[in-house]
Amino acid sequence: MIAIIVYADYQAEGIEFFTPHNFSQQLASMRRPAGYKIQAHVHKPVPRSVRYTQETLFIKEGKVKINFFDEQKQYLETRILQTGDVILLVSGGHDFEMLAETEIIEVKQGPYAGEDDKECFEGKINDSCE
Repeated sequence: MIAIIVYADYQAEGIEFFTPHNFSQQLASMRRPAGYKIQAHVHKPVPRSVRYTQETLFIKEGKVKINFFDEQKQYLETRILQTGDVILLVSGGHDFEMLAETEIIEVKQGPYAGEDDKECFEGKINDSCE
């Protein structure tokens, strides 16, 4: 699995997790009616081991082309995401081209490992390695 994409028009009742329990980031969709209550709670400290950085991107506004690559840096396929879409990047590589002015909110594991956190390579789009 390279990525999980949830398009803006996706709808489901209740809660649906898109990720298996062993992923280091969990992605779900939750739809509840007015008046539904979730009991107050805290999250307990639980030791976890994270090997890879998984990123979740929320396309707040705009349009972006994402090329996907396997672990050997070989091109797999391309997807276009637009305003309201969400993607969890699970494995492999990726590059991005903004097809319109785009604003993205990114969530990933920390702490940030600096230069050890990623390896840039020549994909389909070569510009900055952010």
